Amino acid sequence: MEKKFAEKSCRKIKRPDGLRMKTVRGYTFPDFVEAVSSRYAKRTCYRVFRTGEENDISYSQLNWYAEAAASYLLGLGVKKGDRVAIIGESCPEWMISYLSIVMIGAIAVPVLPDFPSKDMLAILKDSGAKGVVVNTKHYQKIEGMEDLFLIRLDDLVHVPSVSEVPFASAPGFSLKAQKIRKKELEAVKPEENDTASIIYTSGTTGTSKGVELSHINILRTADLATDVYVRLNPGEKVLSILPMAHVYEFTIGQVLPMMKGLEINFLGRQPAVSILLPALAEIRPHVMLSVPLLIEKVYKSAVLPVLKGEGRIARLAENPLTRSFVMRTIGRKLRKTFGHRLKFFGIGGAPLDSEVEAFLHRAHFPYAIGYGLTETSPLVAGCGSKHSMQKPGFIGPVVSDDSVRLINKNEEGVGEIAVKGINVMKGYYNRPDLTREVFTEDGYFLTGDLGYLDRRGRLSIRGRVKTMILGPGGENIYPEMIESLINNQDFVEESLVVPDNGGLLALIKLDINMMAEKMKISIKEAEKEAEKYLASIRKNVNSELSAFSKISSTELQEEPFERTPTQKIKRFLYSRRKEDKDGEKE
Repeated sequence: MEKKFAEKSCRKIKRPDGLRMKTVRGYTFPDFVEAVSSRYAKRTCYRVFRTGEENDISYSQLNWYAEAAASYLLGLGVKKGDRVAIIGESCPEWMISYLSIVMIGAIAVPVLPDFPSKDMLAILKDSGAKGVVVNTKHYQKIEGMEDLFLIRLDDLVHVPSVSEVPFASAPGFSLKAQKIRKKELEAVKPEENDTASIIYTSGTTGTSKGVELSHINILRTADLATDVYVRLNPGEKVLSILPMAHVYEFTIGQVLPMMKGLEINFLGRQPAVSILLPALAEIRPHVMLSVPLLIEKVYKSAVLPVLKGEGRIARLAENPLTRSFVMRTIGRKLRKTFGHRLKFFGIGGAPLDSEVEAFLHRAHFPYAIGYGLTETSPLVAGCGSKHSMQKPGFIGPVVSDDSVRLINKNEEGVGEIAVKGINVMKGYYNRPDLTREVFTEDGYFLTGDLGYLDRRGRLSIRGRVKTMILGPGGENIYPEMIESLINNQDFVEESLVVPDNGGLLALIKLDINMMAEKMKISIKEAEKEAEKYLASIRKNVNSELSAFSKISSTELQEEPFERTPTQKIKRFLYSRRKEDKDGEKE
């Protein structure tokens, strides 16, 4: 390791803006790759589960492949500011592609692989992409875009033509085998404030916007968090299950671990239980990031039946004298399921169910909640995995680089969260009108989220500005809080609360199979009992709500709610109800 890339050396750098560096010498991706590849050269950077050690990629190899691919892109005529899209599931080639694009001052356009074809084509058109790196699985979604150069993500091969042979087997030129053009790469090195990514959000409002994030937006966010929430050591293992096209996974699950020399493991397929459990047992990760949906499913399927059953453990859990012991015992068993080495289980992307968080806290499970948006690269506030640092219902302190204030606070001190800091986006691509709408005159970004700050500066999220419902007397009703109460009722899979004829309607999806099993009745009988059970849920939930936020009516949601690729319910699809059953316009 060269001394100039040691962390001690990086921390001694004095910048004109006063920022204290931690793991890199500059906030550009060429600086980042140079630092980590020099510091951790022979260490394994990437590994794909059960594909053999010969396929591992070390930090020095990552640098080599990225520079070779970047040199090839220069030869294709890719220039500073050109946009190149990346479409495909997380894999080492995804990161190599990204680095090769941004190394030469071009802009990467990560696209969530779950986007439908029409959305992908719209993104390619709106971004003005010059080329696309796409895997075979998703090629058909963009087939026919002849004006773009194509690179096959599976093996990083430039495919000049696919007119006569299938894309999967089309011949071409390997980007990883190219001669590195060092002088040319140095000549086109980007600046810190240059755009690195344009990320199209999969918002719950139905509109997708291109968020412009600079090199310093992403790298400063990761660098700042390297020693705040958990102590990471070179060689420790990460299990990556989220899409790298999501800035939460990219910044916190990829860039940050690389800054500390961790080994990042991919499953190489969808994280189904049949592959996830063996992977946890073999990899035994120290770090893992997830959306709330995963841990909530684990809680409902494995923990809740034990706590609310008829056995001895359930009785001990009800006893105040033994409850703590039971919770910590279950917590140890849960950690064992995750490999027994887990010390940071990051949860973000959506609100975590309050009952699930209460259990994780009592069980001393090493969870850590973060809050942010694509527009903030993404971290705004967070808390480490130490039990003493956590407070259920609160995210944690705001990151040190940021200034956060609450706009239009109500009597309870709840207001819209506004953020100002280095992590905040440059703006929405080609949409100065939308950019102006979300920034205050003094430069604060309006998140659209409602929050509360306690005396210690810990942030609590209370809902969305756009989903907040005004009660009959002008009261603020937060549907997310009501949904949390509903979701904690037996047999409830998910719910959505929407305004309806001056009241509140709860759309509730039940697990009919579990209901039939627990009640020892047939599926058909359970379906008949469902409506009665909804009335029971309404009564139970309303008993915990203030008068102005009580549910007026309930309705059985037979099909799963439609979700975005990041698993948030598309609220805009359910926000208006039909006037009658004759099919009037919604």
